[in-house]
Amino acid sequence: MPVALEDTFHRPLRDLRVSITDRCNFRCVYCMPKEVYGREYAFLPRRDLLTFEEIARLAQVFAGLGVEKIRLTGGEPLIRRDVERLVEMLAEIPALDLTLTTNGAALVQKAQALKDAGLGRITVSLDSLDDDVFRAMNDVDFPVQTVLDGIEEASAAGLPVKVNVVVKRGVNEDSVLPMARHFRDRGHVVRFIEYMDVGHTNGWRLDDVVPAADIVTAIDAELPLEPLPPRYPGEVAERYRYRDGGGEIGVIASLLRRLHPGPAVCRRLALHVPLRHDRPRPPRPCTRRRRRRRDRRCARRNLAPAGRPLLGAPLVRDARPPEGRDVLHRRLRR
Repeated sequence: MPVALEDTFHRPLRDLRVSITDRCNFRCVYCMPKEVYGREYAFLPRRDLLTFEEIARLAQVFAGLGVEKIRLTGGEPLIRRDVERLVEMLAEIPALDLTLTTNGAALVQKAQALKDAGLGRITVSLDSLDDDVFRAMNDVDFPVQTVLDGIEEASAAGLPVKVNVVVKRGVNEDSVLPMARHFRDRGHVVRFIEYMDVGHTNGWRLDDVVPAADIVTAIDAELPLEPLPPRYPGEVAERYRYRDGGGEIGVIASLLRRLHPGPAVCRRLALHVPLRHDRPRPPRPCTRRRRRRRDRRCARRNLAPAGRPLLGAPLVRDARPPEGRDVLHRRLRR
């Protein structure tokens, strides 16, 4: 019988993020700034990516070890050709919660195909409803309306939609309330995320962070909120519902103290596109970076046929409990 996956703190691992490409069609200032990921940046050749068949086989192995949810990410996953074929392959794994995170640029064209292939739900990254702000943040002059149309297309196709908003002080903090108002009326959950440090690429400063508590307080002043309990141990977002029953929001305290501190429970691991060590890259707290190239070779070498054990572990989970990142603690005023 397979041994259930645990990290070095003996926490069970149930959620797997799979990065299927290192490329993206946006150059968001907080993630892949153009100054680093410009025209001369050498992304991985296609041959260095895991094939859909290899990803599906790894997913089967992880599911056999207790993983319950798989999220496809990138880069931007929808720019990988025939991504719906991968979704169809993963959807064949029994009792798997299959989801995908996208910037929404191609969602109008892809939403129905993804639903038909078996995708369970989708998360769209959208940092402002203001077109000027949105174009400045994605830094490729992409219009916000196209993403909004994609969200509507996904909803019409029957995909539950969540919206992620990274909040950066002095850039889009004035977009918080308009985002809450807009999606409250449409039944989509919005999750506001503290601007996070992703290594050496985005010029992160603590002064640019709008604390999660401030976000909740600002929304609560106009649209009264009350906290909700987590739906499962280790849920990423802290949930709030509108007191009048109009839906809910979430906040993700990426760096500062959680609003409702509790035991450190993390159930996530990540399978990332390998990145060369001579290039800047964002940190991946769910993996040991030094092992990435070796991990990909190990995974391919040990992709046993179905029914046989995986001989080598393709990933090692080694993350410290989130309390170690606590900097500030502010409570929602009542």
